[in-house]
Amino acid sequence: MHEPTTTVSTTVSVRTVVVTLGLVALAAGYGQFGATSALGDVAHAFGTVTNQSSFSARAGLSGSTLSIGLAILRAASLAALPIASFADRVGRRRVLYVCGVLGLCITASASLSPGFWWFVALFALARPALSAASALATVVTAELTTARTRVTALTIVGAGAGVGAGMSAIVHGIVRGPHGFRVLFATAIIPLALVVVLVPRLKETLAVQHTAHPPRLGAIPREIRGRLAVVMGASAAIGAISGPANGFAFVYAENFLKISPAFVSLVVACSALTGLAGLLIGRRLADRQGRRVAYAIGALASAATSLVAYSGGRPEFVVGYMVGVFAGGLFAPGAAALVTESFPKAVRASASGWVIVASVLGAIAGLFVFGAVADATGSTAWASVAAFLPGLPVLWLLRSLPETMGVTLT
Repeated sequence: MHEPTTTVSTTVSVRTVVVTLGLVALAAGYGQFGATSALGDVAHAFGTVTNQSSFSARAGLSGSTLSIGLAILRAASLAALPIASFADRVGRRRVLYVCGVLGLCITASASLSPGFWWFVALFALARPALSAASALATVVTAELTTARTRVTALTIVGAGAGVGAGMSAIVHGIVRGPHGFRVLFATAIIPLALVVVLVPRLKETLAVQHTAHPPRLGAIPREIRGRLAVVMGASAAIGAISGPANGFAFVYAENFLKISPAFVSLVVACSALTGLAGLLIGRRLADRQGRRVAYAIGALASAATSLVAYSGGRPEFVVGYMVGVFAGGLFAPGAAALVTESFPKAVRASASGWVIVASVLGAIAGLFVFGAVADATGSTAWASVAAFLPGLPVLWLLRSLPETMGVTLT
């Protein structure tokens, strides 16, 4: 990793391209987070809410049913590996465009879901494409920037994804009624327009080489498989936290704690400030202390704040959620830099796909544990302890990775 190589025209400023990729990340984030932000309404619409005290009676659907649905959505992201790997063969821009358009079109079609499992199926079809689009936006950003500006650029793209997710939650709070979630899903056609207009303007960052025997999709050279295994392990640990913590957030707030959707939207809007603060501090941390340290600190902070959010009351949820968004911002720049800087250009998209796989598997495990314990005990506090803590020791393995701060990509 010494000399940067790119086919990007010098007539297009890197700043303009990074802002463009930030908007693409916003579109993907909006599409992906719609299922989570509207899950409480979906559970109400397709389930039965009673005055009893069990999780299922208060949420509309059982914790296990919601966990299975969310796990299916997460499992669908496993298909992001072969999709992202195509970008190492046919180029970044083409795959990014197809993924963005296809994912958001299917998300919009979910507005017609006649039942809970239709909703799950359609979002499961959209999820791989949107996950691959998010990963590729990060890859292209890393390939367009220098060691000095990379984390700043990745912070902008991460902020775009966060804004997209937050906008989805805010729209959910504004558009109320028994069919409000359908309106939310239909609005995915708006960020779809961003993808259609902006992605074709990007220059290709990969000089595609046509060979008689192209590498297998997802193939990783033997000499860097150990490094990939460590990154995947850490990603799985984070997935076990973010899967249930994010997946159940709005069901827990609106259906379990009976917080009004309007107030939840206000909390999400205010969290934009804490998230921005987290991104700025995370950027500084990654550039001063290194990517591994930033990754570990962000991961531990995410676990701690998620435990607070599910510890049992409205104040705890609000504080845990808002500080949790800060922790997510703290984590994002270092994590994005570590994943993209640890692997050569020829397999960078494939490696990102494998990291998605690890995150998905961790999230599925966390969802099943959280749902099962919540059903058995009726306590989200115990469910969060059982789901969030077991994977954290894996973070110690980050010490075995070479520090990538200051690396110039090839």
